[in-house]
Amino acid sequence: MMMKYVAPCLALLLLAGCSTDHAPPQKAQKAKVTPLHSLEMEQLCKNRAAERYNTAAQKIDVTGFEKYQASYELRGYTSRNEGFVCSFDPDGQFLHLSMR
Repeated sequence: MMMKYVAPCLALLLLAGCSTDHAPPQKAQKAKVTPLHSLEMEQLCKNRAAERYNTAAQKIDVTGFEKYQASYELRGYTSRNEGFVCSFDPDGQFLHLSMR
């Protein structure tokens, strides 16, 4: 007789435990780049490009800053008109430098 009431209660508890949703917040939605942070990203991009193209950082021009869903890109040119793109993650950490 007791088993008749225990089985439905156990099934109900198992289903109730599975129905809760605890999704962690996504970083891309939390991260915000401040003007100071974007200047630091620009300087890091210039330094990496100067190293890659064997020139001074003063001869590097960053011409564009674009925000995507999960990254940032800074576009620029060297004094010899060589294009590049620096990619950063949502937190502003340098990912890579692409030559264009």
